[in-house]
Amino acid sequence: MRIRFSRVERVERVELRMEKRDMKAVVVLSGGQDSATCLALAVRRYGAANVAAITFRYGQRHALETKFAKRLAKRFGVAAHKVVSLDFYRQLTTNALMSKTVPIQWKKGARCPTTVVEGRNAFFLLAAAVWAKSLGATVLYTGVSEADFSGYPDCREAFIRAQQRMLRLALEWPVKIVTPFMHMSKAAEWALAERLGILDVIENETLTCYNGIPGKGCGKCPACRLRNRGYAEFRAAKSVSRRPRRD
Repeated sequence: MRIRFSRVERVERVELRMEKRDMKAVVVLSGGQDSATCLALAVRRYGAANVAAITFRYGQRHALETKFAKRLAKRFGVAAHKVVSLDFYRQLTTNALMSKTVPIQWKKGARCPTTVVEGRNAFFLLAAAVWAKSLGATVLYTGVSEADFSGYPDCREAFIRAQQRMLRLALEWPVKIVTPFMHMSKAAEWALAERLGILDVIENETLTCYNGIPGKGCGKCPACRLRNRGYAEFRAAKSVSRRPRRD
């Protein structure tokens, strides 16, 4: 028996084939400074029509993250944006980003602050790679860094190399994980945003703060301290470069 498709169904099937053929990169988009700059880089390299973004709800206490990610995806005009629920995470671990009863702090002698979400990037990259394969994309962008970071194990270059190898074996797909900021300071990242013409977007339309305050944030949590220190260093460097030279 031959199945007949309606005109709408035929169009949808054609669009799906085009999406799979044309997609080049998938960006893990949290709505923060790093992922937003990654999105800008991916769009600049491949074009918005060839880039998709993926955002995760993993039980974080600030739903605003998802809202900011949606706005950024719309602003940059990416071809697709998927929000994926990982609500099971609460059954596995607890931390200051997923529970309001855990204070945000860096305990004396601890390797990481209480905001570490164990294995988060491993889950994110696996899910992103599975979707990327379905789209025909081979490049994954993530904003992790071991230059200016809070000591999270899954932000290290060694982890990314291992994760990339695992994904290639698990999916039999030539996944490439791109980490533009792995060895870049926050100050250099701000300078990059300026060169990309998105400085105002990163300043005002991203959410990095662990307390859920957009833009400059609370100024006290580890994420805000890293972000604001980098911004101050960026501005100081610009000020020095603008000074007139004395012969």
